[in-house]
Amino acid sequence: MIRKIASALVLAGAIVAVPAFAQENVVHLVVAFPAGGPTDFVARAISEQLGRELHKHVIVENKPGGNGAVAAEYIVRSAPDGSTIWLSSVGAVAINPVLYTKLAYDVKDLAPVSLVVNNNELLVVNPANPAQNAAEFVANARKATKPVAIASTGIGSIPHLAMEQLADATKVNFLHVPYKGAAPAITDLLGGQVQAFFGDVPGLIGQVKGGKLRAIGIAAPKRNPELPNVPTLAEQGLPGVDTDNWYGLFVNAKTPAAVIKTLNEAARETLATPAVRDRLAKAGAEPASSTPQALGKLLESDTQKWGKLIRAKHISPEG
Repeated sequence: MIRKIASALVLAGAIVAVPAFAQENVVHLVVAFPAGGPTDFVARAISEQLGRELHKHVIVENKPGGNGAVAAEYIVRSAPDGSTIWLSSVGAVAINPVLYTKLAYDVKDLAPVSLVVNNNELLVVNPANPAQNAAEFVANARKATKPVAIASTGIGSIPHLAMEQLADATKVNFLHVPYKGAAPAITDLLGGQVQAFFGDVPGLIGQVKGGKLRAIGIAAPKRNPELPNVPTLAEQGLPGVDTDNWYGLFVNAKTPAAVIKTLNEAARETLATPAVRDRLAKAGAEPASSTPQALGKLLESDTQKWGKLIRAKHISPEG
């Protein structure tokens, strides 16, 4: 009897010692942008299948504000039990730390789980623009009497940095016009207040296919399968514009490794599901899972890459 009691106590201790996934049946998938945007779309595209893999109900929560700071703070303050996950774009985790002198969060307080998608930037113009491709657009910009205005989703955003890379590659002095999001930037592009806009393919593909915008080049090593007739910038003699606004999953850094492993496996199975892959691919995103370690290395390399450009261009939130 004593041996049985002792064995039971040892077993109980072992159970307590093993980090357990959150006991509640709900997982909160946090997005740092309003509903309807590209990041929100990806979150909703994976949420149902992710829930099946985790045997839990996944709820998408939109917590916009502060260029990702609101969502990041929420994750850092959440219970480190896997019940709260952040789907973040590259900006909030790799760009903000070098763009801002002070942040309300520290990336070291976040742990990578898995890459989700790669998103290349698409250069679009108003269909009334005479340029039929990026090479013509650049040639016309060189001849213009004043700098050609290119919109972005904000100072230090991937669209802004893509424009800076294009300026470096072509030695053309463009006028950067930052907006608070893609919607107002596209509105002014259609209205003729700006001449071009770099944006994530998923956020533009509908308007491109609908004829409301003309895609003149993609900042990627290869063409997008959903836009096979849009050449890369490199194909047009404009190399050096290398943008990937990837999205990845992160959790509180104090989350046990066993829980992160469970989340990673669920994310990888989700992104291997044909229905999920097809939905993401048709929107122009490239499904791409990874190990936590691989995402961590990507985060490190992109922080160095974008930090170098931000410092060289003296980019700051104050302009």
